[in-house]
Amino acid sequence: MNVGLIILIVVLVILIGLLVGLYFFGKQAEKKQAAQKEQMDAVAQTVNMLIIDKKKMKLKEAGFPAVVIENTPKYLRRTKVPVVKAKVGPKIMTLMCDAKIFELVPIKKEVKATVSGIYITDVKGVRGPLETPQKKKKKGFLARFKKEK
Repeated sequence: MNVGLIILIVVLVILIGLLVGLYFFGKQAEKKQAAQKEQMDAVAQTVNMLIIDKKKMKLKEAGFPAVVIENTPKYLRRTKVPVVKAKVGPKIMTLMCDAKIFELVPIKKEVKATVSGIYITDVKGVRGPLETPQKKKKKGFLARFKKEK
């Protein structure tokens, strides 16, 4: 047999093995995610809060308790997370926000938020609907080079 053909077969077998491994790993991760979502929904509360500020910042800079930082995996400690400072009742709290709804959170307005621990999962306006941010339309490759008249 040709040496090139043998190398090609070995590479194909390795790639197929990797794909099968990724499939099973993905299924397992999907089950874990569903279980975590179920737990978060079980302990969720609806709270009125006044949003003071929102930013994307590192966990250590956000001012979360030491327990939260210790329980976070090491590879995620340096990533930036959406953080919301809000006044809940008489207390000012630092909460983590879901990345999907971070853009919907209005600053200096009162909202009704669904909170699970220190994690905001949903936001609704108290006095009317929330404003959805306008998405910027991307320019095409050639449109970037055209001069505006």
